[in-house]
Amino acid sequence: MWIEPEEVLLAGALWVSERANPFFILQRRRGHGRGGGLSGLLVGTLDVVLDSSARVAPYRILLQTADSQIYWNIACGSSRKEITEHWDWLESNLLQTISIFDNDEDVITFVKGKISGIIAEENRLKQSEDQEEDSGKFREAELKMRKLFGMPEEEKLVNYYSCSYWKGRVPRQGWLYLSINHLCFYSFLLGKEVTLVVPWTEVTRLEKNATLVFPESVRVSTRDAEHFFSMFLNINDTFKLMEQLANIAMRQLLDNEAFAADRSLPKACKTLKNVSALKRDFDARAKNEWYRSMFRLTQDERLDGHTDCTLWTPFAKMHVVGQLFISNNYICFSSREEDLCQLIIPLREVTIVEKADSSSVLPCPVSISTKNKMNFLFANLKDRDFLVQRISDFLQRTPDSCWGETNPAPPVCPRPHPQDSTPSTRGAITTPACPPPSRVCCSCTIGTARRTSDPKMKEEAWNIHFSEFGRGVCMYRTSRTRELVLNGIPECLRGELWLLFSGQSPRSLHLRGGLLAAGGAVRAHAARLLQHPGRR
Repeated sequence: MWIEPEEVLLAGALWVSERANPFFILQRRRGHGRGGGLSGLLVGTLDVVLDSSARVAPYRILLQTADSQIYWNIACGSSRKEITEHWDWLESNLLQTISIFDNDEDVITFVKGKISGIIAEENRLKQSEDQEEDSGKFREAELKMRKLFGMPEEEKLVNYYSCSYWKGRVPRQGWLYLSINHLCFYSFLLGKEVTLVVPWTEVTRLEKNATLVFPESVRVSTRDAEHFFSMFLNINDTFKLMEQLANIAMRQLLDNEAFAADRSLPKACKTLKNVSALKRDFDARAKNEWYRSMFRLTQDERLDGHTDCTLWTPFAKMHVVGQLFISNNYICFSSREEDLCQLIIPLREVTIVEKADSSSVLPCPVSISTKNKMNFLFANLKDRDFLVQRISDFLQRTPDSCWGETNPAPPVCPRPHPQDSTPSTRGAITTPACPPPSRVCCSCTIGTARRTSDPKMKEEAWNIHFSEFGRGVCMYRTSRTRELVLNGIPECLRGELWLLFSGQSPRSLHLRGGLLAAGGAVRAHAARLLQHPGRR
């Protein structure tokens, strides 16, 4: 294939010239093809260890001029037939044209421009609209994998790593190729070739360990054998990707579905060296799965980005350090300290997003208001303008017709205080019109509820908790919430809280009318499920 012209200082090192004319030289890699001897074994070993492209393309064509000691590599090929076609094209289309040039620099400029134009035209024809182009180094590695292991065109390489494979007591230095369906390894040292192909569906166990015999190694177990790999540059990244590929293979077996790349991912700002589009796909999948699992969101939720920030917590009268997460339907917050505070705000509930006045105490704050009169104040945002614009873009995509009341209907439980029947407006910093009970009183009530199984005390503790931490999807979720759940949920709140903490309440936002209109029936059904002998 044609390649972007690159300089070659030593044209004769490790290469043998087979054909030549005044401007071009066709060369073959030493040790490939006929003969080779000891020098061929040494060159082959060097190519494998250094991941040289000559292992896949042992033929090349160089551009030369009479007055220059610098050569230009313009084409390479994996077979004699392929490289001969390029040689014949050069002799037929360029040789006669460049022979009339008087200046060698004009010859080099003309040939380089011609080759670059051919490559650009080939890329335009090959590259489809919905397919992201990988870097040249990675495409070369993918071709190498298909040639070494006989893989079809449909088999896509995700990433490849330099490592050692322990065959017996001797480590074999080579390259580990991780594709969608296979784990492959290839090594060539002093004439001894090692090839290993393991389908992911046959892997029964993956383990990362460190022993005296196998220092910081990965053990891949199948039904018939165990394989050990070590001496990775970054064993954590490699092991994480291997786990992802093995899990995806198991899911394909269970769901009977083939792997499909995520076409909705934004294209990279620049082509990353040695990183494929599939690797970016897997990294994004891992982040999305972690995000959905952490906040119990729907399977179609995609994380757009996250940033460090602080959240003002009215119940604790303090700023909590954590991370803010933005996705296509939610704004979520998680404190850096575990169980200190967690927040889930559906975009359907957001009414106002505005930049507040900055100060030395609150640098770069953003205020978010919801339909149920709750205000959230985030501060210490690094790129506040971009964040506000991003949230506004997602809000514009949220159809107004789908906006609905997120919080379930209030339960039938009696309120502990008459004034609690009137909802109060909560603010991010300001005190509510009807102040909530003190934290001492709340802690006392929780402690009393923990010591007794009286449903009345449990209901009172939950009502006090709602008045202080909010109610519904947008409530502040803290360790105190966990304590109340572990202590027991009163009968009239089981349906509502089960929908809330199981993640079903956010999922219900995607239904128009069905689940929300029949909220009472659903809560009653959830309560009946919890009363079943096999309690959750």
